[in-house]
Amino acid sequence: MTDRGRPDAGTGPAYPPVTVVVATRDRPGLLERAVQAVLDQDYPGPVECVVVYDHVEIRPLDLDPPAGRTLRYVTNTHRRGLPGGRNTGADEATGDLVAFCDDDDFWLPAKLARQVELLAARPDAAAASCGIRLEGPGIARERRLDRAEVALPDFVEDRVMEVHSSTVLVRRSTWDAVGPVDEELPGGYGEDYEWLLRVAAHGPVVIVPEVLVVVDWHGGSFFFGRWATIVEATRYLLDKHPELAGSRTGLARLHGQIAFALAAGRRRREALRELGRVLRLNPREKRLLVTLPVVLGLLSGERVLRLAQRRGRGV
Repeated sequence: MTDRGRPDAGTGPAYPPVTVVVATRDRPGLLERAVQAVLDQDYPGPVECVVVYDHVEIRPLDLDPPAGRTLRYVTNTHRRGLPGGRNTGADEATGDLVAFCDDDDFWLPAKLARQVELLAARPDAAAASCGIRLEGPGIARERRLDRAEVALPDFVEDRVMEVHSSTVLVRRSTWDAVGPVDEELPGGYGEDYEWLLRVAAHGPVVIVPEVLVVVDWHGGSFFFGRWATIVEATRYLLDKHPELAGSRTGLARLHGQIAFALAAGRRRREALRELGRVLRLNPREKRLLVTLPVVLGLLSGERVLRLAQRRGRGV
């Protein structure tokens, strides 16, 4: 920090310009809330918000950006879907730092200021994250990390849910070095995790301990019930990132996800083979227990997933 309490960005401006990308399709009420929270940030530097409409008609919001804030609307020029929307927004970004916010989430006012301050203090860091609060029917739960950073070995072992896509603030130099979100990932499933593996290979993700992002936890997902897509995408991820084989715990987790999706999709023989692999890798992997009732037909995959989501978890 400088003696005036401002982030010292070295050779860059004290308050570097930030571009925030909000990819959307057709959720105007939630989108307006997300964008307003971006415009209301107490960050002293310039903030540009780029709203990317995914191959639908652009509908400008009834919002009046204050001084130091700009609001732009563009159409997704990449492949249809969230990865293409984020990549389009990054193409359009003019800021030295780029952030993403899902259109159904929203930021608390200090989010950008705290993260920019931390990145200024950590020139070795590739990106910054923060704590989240899950809010939805029957749930209000905070998730925050008790560590200063998350490195590649941490992401190999675990997804680290707290590093949510709506929390990430990344240096433009990091984005240019690691490349865009992978639009070839089947169905776009797990695109944020795949990209974070590349980010963490470039440098650590530093963590602001405070809860600064509210995540809409509505008990559902675009991928709810798309079991074949989950299987294909997870296998794609394993093929693309051989470093994932470096952790038996992490590998068991991913094969456990495949086993669960196979069981939920009633591909029971394949699920049992995957469960055997999980058992050999890590007998304590929790997905062994949650998958067996699905394989045996005692519970549906949808039922198990809903039960997990009520506790603020996934499978």
